[in-house]
Amino acid sequence: MSLSGGMDSTCLLLRLIQSGYKVTCISYEYGQKHRIEIDKAKANIQYLLEKGFEVDHKIIDLTSAMSTFKSALTNAETDVPEGFYEKDQMKSTFVPNRNAIFSSIIYGYALSVAIEENTNVKIALGVHSGDHAIYPDCRPEFYDALENAFAVGNWDSDKISFELPYINGDKETILRDAIDNCRKLNLDFDSVLGNTLTSYNPSDSGISSGKSGSDVERILAFHAIGRKDPITYALPWKDVLANALEEKLRHHVMKENGTERAFTGKYDKHFEPGIYKCAECNMTLFESASKFDSGCGWPAFNSEDENANIIKLEDRSYGMVRTEVRCSGCDSHLGHLFQEFRGPRYCINSICLEFEGD
Repeated sequence: MSLSGGMDSTCLLLRLIQSGYKVTCISYEYGQKHRIEIDKAKANIQYLLEKGFEVDHKIIDLTSAMSTFKSALTNAETDVPEGFYEKDQMKSTFVPNRNAIFSSIIYGYALSVAIEENTNVKIALGVHSGDHAIYPDCRPEFYDALENAFAVGNWDSDKISFELPYINGDKETILRDAIDNCRKLNLDFDSVLGNTLTSYNPSDSGISSGKSGSDVERILAFHAIGRKDPITYALPWKDVLANALEEKLRHHVMKENGTERAFTGKYDKHFEPGIYKCAECNMTLFESASKFDSGCGWPAFNSEDENANIIKLEDRSYGMVRTEVRCSGCDSHLGHLFQEFRGPRYCINSICLEFEGD
């Protein structure tokens, strides 16, 4: 199996041990900024050995080749983006052909073992559906094609198969699986998961920022199962959780045409002088002089900035005819425009806005 030192592959390791497999873990150094994940993998292997579970661990160095690939994970001059996992900017964390390279190496090793020991070998990977939107090399069709290509290009390929138990799951289902396997193996869940790293931009000592897309996805998964994440974040758990929930809501509203609950947004009763920008692309949308207290529960403006060019579309959802408004800079949903007796009312979700004071 491929063991990155992250949450998904570590939980997969627990599943394989509990299922009775003889496991060889292969980790890769490829110039990743979060290289400390390898140390986390080593720590968990040592923990398992101390608990009486025999696991082989090999580390393969691909730095000279893969550190030349264009990715925010390997290029020092490119910052790792922050925010919700499925935002378009998260695609910069994709490492070209990474999983094909990793799988090719594992396949070669697995085939060597299969031939030498005259046995069948499974290649296990922790890829899951939560990765599909960002990483095309985590999709089922990719592995179907890869497995077919490897079979065509090798002798004795009938001895090898892929094992992808999480491919249709997500981080929540992975954590629930780990809880169950820890119980069966008499292992401490917090000790195992505390020795993992999911952040793409941790500190040199391995403290997670809590703000990278991978962090946010992990935090939301722990919240979904009702547990506090045992790893150390740069901020207290309540703060990183609040940020993750805000990022989830922002994505839901701006990319899925959702609506925040009335009277909950931070700009509903906000009337300081300044400008309101798009939270996604930073385009100026409204000036404070156009904001008024409509009593509707959302920030209201009677006019847009002269350069905003807000997109207006007919919206017939929920049995109504309304005018949807979207940012012209990034096409994100903002809210709706209503024509009332007192004039135009741009009814905007607070989560879509960032305020910049005078």
